[in-house]
Amino acid sequence: MFTGIVSDIGTIESVEHRGDTRVRIATAYDVATIDLGASIACSGVCLTVIDKAAGRFDVQVSGETIARTARDQWTQGRRLNLERAMKLGDELGGHIVTGHVDGIAEVTGIQPDGESHRIGFAVPAALAPFIAPKGSITIDGVSLTVNTVEDHGEVTHFSVNLIPHTQAVTTLGTLAPGQAVNIEIDVLARYLQRMEHYRGR
Repeated sequence: MFTGIVSDIGTIESVEHRGDTRVRIATAYDVATIDLGASIACSGVCLTVIDKAAGRFDVQVSGETIARTARDQWTQGRRLNLERAMKLGDELGGHIVTGHVDGIAEVTGIQPDGESHRIGFAVPAALAPFIAPKGSITIDGVSLTVNTVEDHGEVTHFSVNLIPHTQAVTTLGTLAPGQAVNIEIDVLARYLQRMEHYRGR
């Protein structure tokens, strides 16, 4: 489990294709405190540490994960939002995040809003029931609050506000129109939808 509060920005140092894809990520984490087999969220994707050395750790990315995450995410030089798995007693500063990507969104626009920026996204309509104004959403591993939601047939548009701090400590400050990002819906919304499905039977 994670909270969507990013604690480091890592950089992909190398990508090796042998069966699954092996990715080496440079980090400022003290890797001596990271166990092999530990989970780290990498731009919203929960991955398992399979090797480590000073200043870096390795993960294995399956073909299924690559197919379900943002295009070009697993490329050398790509910056990733990192979060270590939460421990019992940790402060839950964001919301409950599982590290399982539900879909891909595309940046539709970026507008200044005071000192913040309002970012617009488009997602497939299938995700629309899970996105609500003032609800929580995870974008590339960052816990954010939804501002607006508008349905347009096969596509749903929503927006979030990024304060200067979030822009500075995550990769979201460098988003550009047309860029693809990983989306995880609020886990509570997912279960409520499932309950409604069975209630209607």
